Amino acid sequence: MTEQPTSVTETGDTGARGLDAQTGQTYGHEAHHGRPISWVVTSIIIIGFIVGGIALPIGPTWWLFWTGAAIVVIGCIVGWATRVMEDWY
Repeated sequence: MTEQPTSVTETGDTGARGLDAQTGQTYGHEAHHGRPISWVVTSIIIIGFIVGGIALPIGPTWWLFWTGAAIVVIGCIVGWATRVMEDWY
């Protein structure tokens, strides 16, 4: 049987058990959960995708599909106008 090492050294781990825990410093960005407008824009775009996605198997109902596409475009315009991607890392 081979001998097992008596101490274990983890290399390359900068998470909770690595350098951050040893030095008390953080080497990244704070947790970023988004601004409230980011959540609103994302919700608008998701609703547009759902509307357009429902339109296809029930027909296809093209007017409903294009309505969903328009909702997605409106969500993208709102996101652009409110600069939701300005604080992207």
